[in-house]
Amino acid sequence: MAFGKGHHLSLVDGSAFIFRAYHALPPLTRKSDGLPVGAVSGFVNMLWKMIEDNKGDDAPTHAAVVFDKGSHTFRNDMYDQYKANREAMPEDLRPQIPLTRDATRAFNIACLEQEGFEADDIIATLACRARDAGGRVTIISSDKDLMQLVGDGVVMFDAMKNTTIDREGVHAKFGVYPERVVDVQALAGDSVDNVPGAPGIGIKTAALLINEYGDLDALLERAEEIKQPKRRQTLIEHAEQIRLSKKLVQLDTDMALDYALESLEVKPPVADDLLGFLTDMEFRTIVKRVSDALGTAAPAIPDSPDPTAAEVEQPPLDPDAYEWVRDAAALQVWIDRAHARGHVAVDTETTGLNDMTADLVGISLAIDAGQACYIPLTHRAADSSDLFGSDDLAEGQMPLDQALEMLKPLLEDPSVLKIGQNMKYDAKILSRVGIDIAPFDDTMLMSYAMHAGLHGHGMDTLSDRYLGHTPIPIKTLLGSGKSMITFDRVPVADAVKYAGEDADITLRLWQTFKPQLHVSKVTTVYETLERPLVPVLAQMEREGVKVDRNVLSRMSSKFAQKMAALEAEIHEMAGRSFNVGSPKQLGEILFDEMALPGGKKGKTGAYATGADVLEDLATEHDLPGRVLDWRQLSKLKSTYTDALQDHINGETGRVHTCYSIAGASTGRLASTDPNLQNIPIRSEEGRRIREAFVAEDGNVLVALDYSQIELRILAHIAGIDALKQAFRDGLDIHAMTASEMFDVPLDQMTPDVRRQAKAINFGVIYGISGFGLARNLRIPRDQAQGFIDRYFERFPGIRTYMDDTVAFAKDHGFVQTLFGRRINTPEINARGPHAGFAKRAAINAPIQGTAADVIRRAMIRMPRAIAGIPAKMLLQVHDELLFEVRADAADDLIAAARHVMEGAADPVVRLDVALTVDAGQGASWAEAH
Repeated sequence: MAFGKGHHLSLVDGSAFIFRAYHALPPLTRKSDGLPVGAVSGFVNMLWKMIEDNKGDDAPTHAAVVFDKGSHTFRNDMYDQYKANREAMPEDLRPQIPLTRDATRAFNIACLEQEGFEADDIIATLACRARDAGGRVTIISSDKDLMQLVGDGVVMFDAMKNTTIDREGVHAKFGVYPERVVDVQALAGDSVDNVPGAPGIGIKTAALLINEYGDLDALLERAEEIKQPKRRQTLIEHAEQIRLSKKLVQLDTDMALDYALESLEVKPPVADDLLGFLTDMEFRTIVKRVSDALGTAAPAIPDSPDPTAAEVEQPPLDPDAYEWVRDAAALQVWIDRAHARGHVAVDTETTGLNDMTADLVGISLAIDAGQACYIPLTHRAADSSDLFGSDDLAEGQMPLDQALEMLKPLLEDPSVLKIGQNMKYDAKILSRVGIDIAPFDDTMLMSYAMHAGLHGHGMDTLSDRYLGHTPIPIKTLLGSGKSMITFDRVPVADAVKYAGEDADITLRLWQTFKPQLHVSKVTTVYETLERPLVPVLAQMEREGVKVDRNVLSRMSSKFAQKMAALEAEIHEMAGRSFNVGSPKQLGEILFDEMALPGGKKGKTGAYATGADVLEDLATEHDLPGRVLDWRQLSKLKSTYTDALQDHINGETGRVHTCYSIAGASTGRLASTDPNLQNIPIRSEEGRRIREAFVAEDGNVLVALDYSQIELRILAHIAGIDALKQAFRDGLDIHAMTASEMFDVPLDQMTPDVRRQAKAINFGVIYGISGFGLARNLRIPRDQAQGFIDRYFERFPGIRTYMDDTVAFAKDHGFVQTLFGRRINTPEINARGPHAGFAKRAAINAPIQGTAADVIRRAMIRMPRAIAGIPAKMLLQVHDELLFEVRADAADDLIAAARHVMEGAADPVVRLDVALTVDAGQGASWAEAH
């Protein structure tokens, strides 16, 4: 049947699928012979998900997966430097490329490639032919080059972001509609493909020019009319290069193809072919999933030579299969089964996300994959006359006290492993009802130990990625906006499906991840740095810290007064009054009235006035610096002195932050609700906020802070003898650097000069550029670059460390801390604007990550070390720990805590430079610091 109206063609960018799969997933080898198959596994799962997600009336009638064939195309004949900068293909990916073609054919999907042309050209030709024939086209890719094709029945679908890109989406990215995308690309060039373009002209400027002159040909013909001299000269001098660039980026929409649209008709997979391929690859999980979908028995796969690395066969997830536990007899059956099995997945359902105020609604358990239950405890009865239901309990629930009395022995039994996802939350909820859950495994932390830097570690993400299953969205139960309800208002029958699924998924993730810890060589990281930290943080969060509301209120008033004074100063510099908090008005002052350089307007027509813009301008004029000071005060007031008052818990009178263990890929903890780690300490006003954090009567706060830990770790890792000796001699490293950088004798050092040296010390180890250092110090760029150059001359080992670390990251896709924490670097081989950031992150990660591991080790050891002292550990802020202790025991606490912190690296790592800890105490955090 001829392709035409009513038909829907789906074109998959196969090369993009392959590289996404390769970089998104950890390495995987076929157990029988060691063949790398990680990219094939990801590719297969993405194809299967695409098939499963595209069913129903809108399903494609025709489909193909399109690949690049070879590296030489007609574009290389036009320009021999085309794609010349591309990195060589990773060695472990090369043997997987033909297997992805085999996978496509196994799925019975057309597999297309053609010598001398790129996949994009094949896609372009097919898309245009299908459109001209009256059909619809969906291009599954995020490749910006393919955006030339969008419109008139052609859309793109970004599978990574799960978003559809139409004409407006193209305009949002390029500033022009699809028909002019190629003109913008010709001007902007492409560093990844080595398309030269017009030097100094980016996407935004290119779009402005094309929109003003209509198209590229008109622009080049009228280039002499352009008012900006540099831009005019660039277009005139590089006109031929720009025209060549357009030929390079223009897709070929009229290739001679060996196949017709009709040959791409969607066909169901042949079970023997597809399962045969998947079995040969030894993909146990998807073999089971596909077998179930095709209604056939799953073929047997021989046991792996390494049984710890074998995939676990699992039944399909079925929310209708979970049990509603209504009474003690039914619950006892599950308790007995958990004792017999030796493990049980546990999940709590509550009325909210704040584990200090949320109430327990129910508990779900899972013993084996597919075998889960939900124990509803405090669901409310439905009442049609009330949007929020009745306050009476719903029927079919156990009394809360009875259920907890039965569950407590199980959840505290040391012989039964409890399995959770983000177990810290469940542990805090259960502790509030008298249950101390232990021992446990946490699937979120297992994923984090293996995959930090690759993807998120929430249950929905992990389920979708590793189980190929999208969990029931919580919004379908709770709703959203003003009509949103709490979980205790969800009908119990619906809650059973949702909660049982959560426990089932958690158990399956544990079965998947537990053996992979060993294969990924991160078992020690998980067992010594991740899991033991959970009860420590839970106790700190429950303890909280006292905050004086009156002190905050007085600070808010003072900050308001200082802001008013700064506004007056800013108005005087500007020559008139305006709203300092209005980016639009500020932009007009800076760029229209004061004529400062670098003004760039956004889509709304207003100038950009972000911090980066103002920091650059601060080297040219005082007004931008004053605005930055005003903004800093405004942020302090709104984020801390005003907002912290709302975070004081009504029952405890204290502020209870929440720590995210699996946030930063380097292992640093993140503090939220409220964030107590980002209180600025570089400014006097920021430091004063700590005055509001106080001790209870009879107690004092004690702060212990590692002294320059990252520089000490750098000295060890990079083997920098001069830095090691300086630390051994007890020198002030920042003062020493200042003396050498600025030729200032140590006895004449000023705090301001030392501050600049500190910025250089830390900036360099973060891979800062001369541009970035100039912005931070508000000094000319050439002066900043001179400081960096002198720094590398003084400490040559740092440059060697940086180069070696980047090279290792490029070869392996990750870097490591001294304690074995793996920090993945998926963007390390990227080009363009992300390249510099990826390299700096890779350079810094082993240093910052090792420092994070050290303080984690200290925190894990701390409870036992201070058990006999009337003290509590309250906060962790990067390299600092804050305690509250009875005043007469402060010295004992300092001695015990300092001993733990200074020896935290031992015995795993023997640092060449000793760790030292500064300590202070006082009635407030400010006094203790």
